[in-house]
Amino acid sequence: MRNSPSAALEISDVSITFASKRGRVTALEGVDLNVQEGEFITIAGPSGCGKSTLLKAVAGLTVPSAGSLRLNGEEVTGPRQDIGYVFQRAALLEWRSVRGNILLQAEMRGMNMRKAQERADALIEMTGLTGFEKALPHELSGGMQQRVSLCRALLHEPRVLLMDEPFGALDALTREKMNVELNRIWSQTGTTVLLVTHSVAEAVYLASRVIVMSPRPGRILEEHRVDLPAQRDYAQVLETPEFHRISSRVRELLGSPGGD
Repeated sequence: MRNSPSAALEISDVSITFASKRGRVTALEGVDLNVQEGEFITIAGPSGCGKSTLLKAVAGLTVPSAGSLRLNGEEVTGPRQDIGYVFQRAALLEWRSVRGNILLQAEMRGMNMRKAQERADALIEMTGLTGFEKALPHELSGGMQQRVSLCRALLHEPRVLLMDEPFGALDALTREKMNVELNRIWSQTGTTVLLVTHSVAEAVYLASRVIVMSPRPGRILEEHRVDLPAQRDYAQVLETPEFHRISSRVRELLGSPGGD
């Protein structure tokens, strides 16, 4: 798939301004970004710079004030059905099992239930949830809940997966494990991913390309291609010159001396 990529997403000079009682606020200004099929794009930037707003625009949930977006070759004019979306909170239904929460996607989309069940079982195995199919959300750790959320988002095999700070609420060790898990799943599926994060380490470890945004109004300051294998050992990657080079530059742009 990655040998002959084509454009999965084209963002052309997008600006988004919101009106409020206190006046007009420009969240994004002049954003241009092309994403090829199979790329893993991470978007890093300070709080309030419009990262989440950009994801919502790609999903068709927010209308640009100027510019245009094309997803899978079609102009985005409203909510899209061909994406997956993972939020910071897993947002699982407490009365439904792991399998039931995943299959909620199939029920809402009117998917063929037999095929959806087969796909759900494959995703459960892929994400290491085998044996927990009947467990309720309160019986799962935070990391396991996010795995369920990821399975639900991937059930209909979206060509583009949007992830809005999906591991921000997890402890550091669980977050590292979820980064490794997500890298493995992306390597296996080849799904195009856009992930918003405040963690520099997460941004560089996961990405084929890191996008760094300015404070509001959000603009793209720099893009950095990560020259590392698709499948990545976490500890080894963190010791590479490539990881340190990009991480140092991203932190410099964000005004952060170290840490995440």
